[in-house]
Amino acid sequence: MSSGTLYSVSPEDTVDAALEILVSNRITGLPVLDSEGRVVGVVSDFDLLALDAVGRVNDDNNLFPAAEQSWQAFKEVKKMLAKSAGKKIKDVMTPKPITVRPETNLNDATSILISKKIRRLPVVDESGKLVGLISRGNIVKAALAARKAAAASSN
Repeated sequence: MSSGTLYSVSPEDTVDAALEILVSNRITGLPVLDSEGRVVGVVSDFDLLALDAVGRVNDDNNLFPAAEQSWQAFKEVKKMLAKSAGKKIKDVMTPKPITVRPETNLNDATSILISKKIRRLPVVDESGKLVGLISRGNIVKAALAARKAAAASSN
């Protein structure tokens, strides 16, 4: 679980402000908190840009997209950014997100991430306030650490 610096936005923040947080911190999503610090939603890079055209695998299996595909992706980003001008997070967030508690078993959290096809789970206390995030990256790191520990103990 990540519990150090936790980036978040409020429902009244602008899409542009959220995009700035995502880009400057190299993250892909944010919990949305009310004025009391309770999780009321989540917003991802996909929610903010809704870019279907970007990130698709080329049919011809080339590593890099053709110039016209890159240009088309750029035009799509530009169009979506123009549409987002003035929009608030409450307009694009996923409300009532799935959350877990600090005592949630790692296997259960992993099952939720996989079955719901989500990238992160806000971790909340008994009053719904954000205390951390569990991401797919956290799960991979924990699995790797467990694997290394198992290998070390068998030697």
